[in-house]
Amino acid sequence: MDMEIDRVRLYPKSQTGVRRMGIFSRTRDIIAANITDMLDKAEDPAKMIRLIILEMEETLVEVRSSAARSLAEQKEMRRHIAKLEHFQADWTEKAQLALSKDREDLARAALLERQKAADLVGQLERDIATLDESVRAYEDDIDKLQNRLREARQRQRSIVARLESAEHRVRMRTLMSSERVDAAMARFDQLERRVDYAEGRADSFDLGSKAQPSLADEIAALESNDKVDRELEALKRKLGDTSN
Repeated sequence: MDMEIDRVRLYPKSQTGVRRMGIFSRTRDIIAANITDMLDKAEDPAKMIRLIILEMEETLVEVRSSAARSLAEQKEMRRHIAKLEHFQADWTEKAQLALSKDREDLARAALLERQKAADLVGQLERDIATLDESVRAYEDDIDKLQNRLREARQRQRSIVARLESAEHRVRMRTLMSSERVDAAMARFDQLERRVDYAEGRADSFDLGSKAQPSLADEIAALESNDKVDRELEALKRKLGDTSN
């Protein structure tokens, strides 16, 4: 039982506090970082924003892992507290037994062991309270990191869209100012001339062909024929009068 208490006593002497300070410092630096200034100073903003997002994602994973370790440590400490409380009850019974046998020396020793267990319970409870603060801080940092990560991803989409637009404009301007455009336009002109020639050939087959007379033309022809007939009859009559 003494070995069990000694193991519990040594448990809090870990590097948990040092680890928490390191991740807190790194997280605070990322949360406080001015993304706009970093991008303005970067030679390659697209690459810089990718690195920023990668750093945030890695830090978020690390913060979550640290929070999980803190929660696990709390559970283990509570198990130790339960064991120590059992030890206290057990040493109390032993002290009572020793007194009933007139062994005050053994009763005193048992009460000392019970006090050691009680002291360890107090220490573990203080450690649990410290871990509670850490877990709350982790929760706050996770929320802030997620917000910054969403902001960075939005900036990344904006930067990528602007970059693609700029590259597209450069390609279009390069294309419009190149000799290939002039050559293409020249080929279009040549094709148009070939089409004009083909249409001219097709139209040439209609030249000299008798067109179908219109209704007005047919009526005008009838009127002309009537006039000719009248003139012919008048001429006949004139010739008949002369012969008589």
